[in-house]
Amino acid sequence: MKTVAPPETPLRHKVALKDLIGSGDKIMLFTLPFLIVGVVLQIAAPSFMDVGGPPDWLRAISIVVLAVGVVIWLWAVALILAKVPHGELITTGPYAVMMHPIYTSVALLVLPWLGFLFDTWLGALVGIGLYLGSRRYAPAEEEQLAATFGSSWDAYRRRVMMPWL
Repeated sequence: MKTVAPPETPLRHKVALKDLIGSGDKIMLFTLPFLIVGVVLQIAAPSFMDVGGPPDWLRAISIVVLAVGVVIWLWAVALILAKVPHGELITTGPYAVMMHPIYTSVALLVLPWLGFLFDTWLGALVGIGLYLGSRRYAPAEEEQLAATFGSSWDAYRRRVMMPWL
């Protein structure tokens, strides 16, 4: 029996891994020294990296902020996986609020607060590195999006609520 490959739908195009990760590879390389320094400090001087408990109030805040961060991150990832293969500009969900919800949610809402739950400043240190890396490399990603989407990108940039995130 001869098998026939299904025709490729006209709306779907081949997506390279680079299309899905944007500047993520460069941002991770930028963040790596923060991680290395943090891990070395955590091992060599664990008391220096201790948050101090965390106290119950910090534990409660950490759980709430971490939950929000994970939801934003998962939502943004799901939108990328659903829309990028179709060549669509993502302007809804967390992308309506911030231009880079994956970088921002992990850097500011997941890593630091996860670190606080585990009584270490390591998450905050790596989160700072990740945020700085995203600020450094996101403009190149934005230039690529502007070249690809033109006036749609310009309209999106004007509408997004917190473009610095």
